[in-house]
Amino acid sequence: MKIGIPKEIKNNENRVGATPAGVKELVAHGHVVFVQHTAGEGSGFADEEYTAAGASILPTIEDVYATAEMIIKVKEPIKPEYSLIRKGQVLFTYFHFASDLELTQAMIKAEAICIAYETVTDRDNRLPLLIPMSEVAGRMSIQEGARFLEKPQGGRGVLLGGVPGVKPAKVLVLGAGVVGTNAALMAAGLGADVTITDISLPTLRHCAETMPKNVKTLYSSKHNIEEELPSTDLVIGSVLVPGAKAPHLITKKMVSLMRPGSVMVDVAVDQGGCFETTHPTTHSDPTYVVDGVIQYAVANIPGAVPFTSTMALTNATLPYALKLADMGWQKACQKDKGLADGVNMVDGKITFKGVADAFDMPYTPVSEVL
Repeated sequence: MKIGIPKEIKNNENRVGATPAGVKELVAHGHVVFVQHTAGEGSGFADEEYTAAGASILPTIEDVYATAEMIIKVKEPIKPEYSLIRKGQVLFTYFHFASDLELTQAMIKAEAICIAYETVTDRDNRLPLLIPMSEVAGRMSIQEGARFLEKPQGGRGVLLGGVPGVKPAKVLVLGAGVVGTNAALMAAGLGADVTITDISLPTLRHCAETMPKNVKTLYSSKHNIEEELPSTDLVIGSVLVPGAKAPHLITKKMVSLMRPGSVMVDVAVDQGGCFETTHPTTHSDPTYVVDGVIQYAVANIPGAVPFTSTMALTNATLPYALKLADMGWQKACQKDKGLADGVNMVDGKITFKGVADAFDMPYTPVSEVL
């Protein structure tokens, strides 16, 4: 199969769809890999490393899309890429369709095969291609939150871990999934006073048994969240409904309960955000202020640490990319139900129910297109 790896063009997105080591594996399986010139530069991988791994370097993004039968990338295509995508071309990447009507309509029009990292499942019904970036985003949410609590960044001037004689900052983590648990562990490690919420009591029991002593658990309800907000310095929003829009756990009115200079980081922004006040931001302009509270809603948080992120992502995606390339997307999805769960769109038909429901569009079960 002819596989293309374009350079990401989203704002400050320095990750790349595969490392040279990943390319080497694809080539070893008999596939032809085309990498766009400088595609890996932002992650620390030179063209020469891809050439040594057996790839061919193409000068432009147009060349990569025109040549490849399957595109492997990191972020969803954006407007300049829409016209480059061909009918029947396989796109293997993060899509997050349910929060982006324009992208959804563009891919319907393109009639491409859209296989979304974020809805691929494994035999335990986990999300193996979302987990590594969720781990990065969860840890970075605390790093970024701590930065914007600093006074020069507009924050309250609070040190997350405090010092002897001065209480640490209070951190509220909404959602005890991969993002939330990584955020809680990172905040706890820095010495913060952490509360993690969820609607699953078994999940909260597990957190209570395994988390450090400075992490407390709380059942997630509007009342409980409202009780916490006035004394909270940093809120991390990490609620996920796979493939569907995230619920709003904090309304605009609730934001005003927080003290000026407090910080809210919405890691769920890719899925529409779990704060009502959320709108996507970029690494070059990451925050805005609502009722005196700093809102951070960068839609590609792991893009700030591209070397780590690209390595972690390729570790997870490569086995699936090999299946798709070795067998073709249809046979690969017939043999692997979890991979079939990743098929969000085929020939202009929406094959993932969460996406169809988000926009009240027709839904075609993936079994009908395999």
